[in-house]
Amino acid sequence: MNKSDLFYKMLRIRMIEETIANRYSEQKMRCPTHLSIGQEAIAVGVSEALDSGDLVMSNHRAHAHYLAKGGDLKAMIAEIHGKKTGCSLGRGGSMHLVDQSVGMMGSTPIVANSIPVATGLAFTSLLQGDKKITVSYFGEGATEEGVFGECLNFAALKNLPMLYVCEDNLYSVYSPIDVRQPETRDLCKIAQAHGMFAKKGDGNDVEESYSIAKEAVDSIRNGNGPAFIKLDTYRFREHCGPDYDTDLGYRTHDEFNFWLEKCPITNYQSKLIRENVITEEDVSTMKETLQREIDEAFTFAKESPLPEFDLDYELMYAEQSHDKRY
Repeated sequence: MNKSDLFYKMLRIRMIEETIANRYSEQKMRCPTHLSIGQEAIAVGVSEALDSGDLVMSNHRAHAHYLAKGGDLKAMIAEIHGKKTGCSLGRGGSMHLVDQSVGMMGSTPIVANSIPVATGLAFTSLLQGDKKITVSYFGEGATEEGVFGECLNFAALKNLPMLYVCEDNLYSVYSPIDVRQPETRDLCKIAQAHGMFAKKGDGNDVEESYSIAKEAVDSIRNGNGPAFIKLDTYRFREHCGPDYDTDLGYRTHDEFNFWLEKCPITNYQSKLIRENVITEEDVSTMKETLQREIDEAFTFAKESPLPEFDLDYELMYAEQSHDKRY
């Protein structure tokens, strides 16, 4: 675990998404965007525990998962701009990122939908006898869907190489957890009741997120079956869109400021400077390097062509018959 590298990866995701937020009003990105600002430590920590060949399925808030898994920034920005050079050929937008070359098998905005698709991928790995672990990222609201329990049961029954990662940011859109789930509900105990490894921790601490994910991944690789981890975090921006939303009344300024003090990047930067791992000058250099990369990605997206939907057959699922009778 390289601490400087962990910080750089989190900072990269933060700066990319802040640029998306700042430029969203230009009306060039016409798809809905769900930003991970405030939640970067989970994606970076979990990805650090994975091998390059492992697979990931994400949800509507997918940017951080894609980037942390090694996704192509230019392809992601082009996708959000609806351009043919995007990772989904400009057809999917922010919530449908796919890049099989880095094991990003897709993202889906349907609540809990990453869970059964990922479980199916893990079942494929079992049947094929490969060593891949599949990760499903989802919010705690997804655990209220029936498919969550069904997939835990199936994964445990088949001893699948499956890691379920619950990112608990306290809200399902505007509804806090206390109006949706009983206080006594313990997701780790639910997973443990299925006989699987389960652990929870601070999702705003990248080292703790990595440590817990590594423990879970090691358990899976040792043949102990699926694992579940729950990491607590908080999103700083609105549920969908580039703005702040503390004026809406569903969360207070005091709550927001409490979590802002727990910012995974600000706090980790201070920690690494105290430990003499990085300096303020290092941080400035990182930011300059990253801003150049981000600017190049936006230029690439701007200059890329739009899709030609009647001609683009690059990613068809099956060969099409050209027999006019069909």
